[in-house]
Amino acid sequence: MAKVSWKPGNMIYPLPAVMVTCRGKDGEDNVLTIAWTGTICTNPPMTYISVRPERHSYQMIRETGEFVINLTTKKLTKATDFVGVRSGKDMDKFEQMHLTKGEAQVVNVSVIEESPVNIECRVVEVKELGSHHMFLAEVVNVMVDESYMDEKGTFHLDWAEPLVYSHGGYYETGEKLGTFGYSVRKKKKKKRKK
Repeated sequence: MAKVSWKPGNMIYPLPAVMVTCRGKDGEDNVLTIAWTGTICTNPPMTYISVRPERHSYQMIRETGEFVINLTTKKLTKATDFVGVRSGKDMDKFEQMHLTKGEAQVVNVSVIEESPVNIECRVVEVKELGSHHMFLAEVVNVMVDESYMDEKGTFHLDWAEPLVYSHGGYYETGEKLGTFGYSVRKKKKKKRKK
């Protein structure tokens, strides 16, 4: 197999396409789409979002130090794209996309009720890296939609048809191919009937 060398760039795809909600000190709510996000640490639970300083939401997050990552679904594809290409300076994007505002439980930020998971975050550090500034944050609360929980209390995000972003396109996730550790897990022996 031949390989071609490209200029340096970020080729880590697919990524979650999330809608991030924030609230300014004046009480104004806004929502924007972020694909530069991910897990930093398990204990304490930490995440990050990277935002361009010229974005309307940037100053809100910088001043308040709080935001919510709202996971997206196939049903939220249009809204996810729209809130990423339109500015909250010009309109109420919640209203435009008929997104239902709820309130976070720990941080003073709105959540998107249609989202299956709302991850409440508090900024612990801002890294000014270049085109984007990275908000490193501690996860202070997580809310999940109980309609994606089974009778045993297990949460099934796959039931929500999560949305991912890859090279400028939005995609739904597909078939499960394995579970963590499946490649080394010992097979259970069948009990013999007596």
